[in-house]
Amino acid sequence: MSNTILVGAQWGDEGKGKIIDVLTEEADVVVRTQGGNNAGHTVHIRGQKYVLHLVPSGILRKKKTCVIGNGVVVDPVGLVEEIKGLRKLGIKIDRNLFLSETAHVVFPYHRELDAQRELFKGKNKIGTTKRGIGPAYGDKAARTGLRVIDLVNRERFKAQLEFKIKENNEILRAFGAKPLSFKQVHETYRAAGDYLRPFVANTVILLHEAVRRGKDILFEGAQGTFLDIDHGTYPFVTSSNTTAGGACTGSGIAPHRMDRVVGVMKAYTTRVGEGPLPTENAEIAGMLHGMGREFGATTGRPRRCGWFDAVATRHACMVNGIDELAVTNVDGLDSVETIRVCVGYRDGGRRYDYVPNDIEVLARCEPVYVEFGGWRKPTDKARRWKELPARTRAYLRALAELTGAKLAIVSVGPGREQTIFV
Repeated sequence: MSNTILVGAQWGDEGKGKIIDVLTEEADVVVRTQGGNNAGHTVHIRGQKYVLHLVPSGILRKKKTCVIGNGVVVDPVGLVEEIKGLRKLGIKIDRNLFLSETAHVVFPYHRELDAQRELFKGKNKIGTTKRGIGPAYGDKAARTGLRVIDLVNRERFKAQLEFKIKENNEILRAFGAKPLSFKQVHETYRAAGDYLRPFVANTVILLHEAVRRGKDILFEGAQGTFLDIDHGTYPFVTSSNTTAGGACTGSGIAPHRMDRVVGVMKAYTTRVGEGPLPTENAEIAGMLHGMGREFGATTGRPRRCGWFDAVATRHACMVNGIDELAVTNVDGLDSVETIRVCVGYRDGGRRYDYVPNDIEVLARCEPVYVEFGGWRKPTDKARRWKELPARTRAYLRALAELTGAKLAIVSVGPGREQTIFV
């Protein structure tokens, strides 16, 4: 296993939670490196559904160390609720979970600002989850944010929070929003800080000690490549680096300590929120939603759906350095007669074989498709490569060839056992 970075190769929601859970069997440490509780990883184990937002998916396996790294922005109240919810389901959380003392904290004013800015933008909104993630990262970049290390220092936190509430209330008033109560926020966050104090650690030192001892570490990405603040479809992106490089900055582990990058992608394409989606298709969206699939784990919003976009996934392989592919939701296409795959974009007389950075150009682009015959057989019972229909295998080989990385894992359902190693 060694040190593995797992990233989403599309617009997020690729089924990373299940793949992380599968890979965690061979890992010693699982690290979440960026994003906040705007992400949601869903894992199904023996009929029980677990939805994780901040806690790494490795928590669902025994004797695994889980780390929330310095690159994550943490809503302490949300994290406490998540830990309590997992404990109620019988998941042990004791000395197996660590929270970086330098992770930044998400506050109610971040959520309010997030909502007000979306409202102010009107039809030009980004489509955020309104969890305050962008404003929290904004404070981090502006060097005005509060960190976990502040949260657990009673006296310092009180003084810092009082100033931040006063400052942000002025901004909220300018938006016409209701100001926040310092007393209420302080009491709520003080209680969350007290609950989380036993989990707080210098995670950079902890992780380097794990590297020194030869432990296998899995770096768990949130969202996907095209939501990356630098490499995504800006401005319709998240506020962190969702690509492989974010695993290094978000954990404190150097790039040359990483051994491989696994990219997760669906057998088709989805995204939540606004922004261009070249292969978007109402027919496939209706089919998938009708099957009860493709609703957001965090918001419950129906995801936008389309055919597989090989232009995008090839670009994702390039910027992430993806070595191996995990293709998920293959069973979602079991009933489709003719499957289309985008192999290029066309804007007027110009053809692109890469994703253009100009968002207006990308929005105009029409997909250039090739077609594959559907297999029209159930795949959810397959447990070995040879048990998949011949047309399924041909389709998956084509996706790997078009994307430019080695096919390693095929997922034919949400369960752990519905995983095929190629």
